[in-house]
Amino acid sequence: MSDASTLTKEEQAVIDALEKLNVIQLNNVVKFMEKQYGISAAAPVAAAAAAPAAAAAEEKSSYDVELTDAGAQKIAIIKVVRELTQLGLGEAKDLVDKAPSMLKKGVAKDAAADMKKKIESAGGKVTLK
Repeated sequence: MSDASTLTKEEQAVIDALEKLNVIQLNNVVKFMEKQYGISAAAPVAAAAAAPAAAAAEEKSSYDVELTDAGAQKIAIIKVVRELTQLGLGEAKDLVDKAPSMLKKGVAKDAAADMKKKIESAGGKVTLK
């Protein structure tokens, strides 16, 4: 990759504009580039992410909470899901009916364990990923 001293003014302007974007905007730019030009950022990212993934496996600080089975007491599970996710009745019912379904992502270890305990006490089954 070229350093800043060999970039043209136009190239440097693009770099400066990219540096001002937030993560979501950068993600949108990457998706556009992948679609428009048929390029993929997946291969370099996968190779670079392999080492940190091993370290994360040792001690996870956040978990994804997935409802794997609603059990027989669906109404009780819907109530708990509404309480935990702040979703409306229809949205919570859809999540419960479509189990397995992701309830929350990136939840702290203690909060994830608490969510699991509440859902299991109502008769559902949860997996922490």
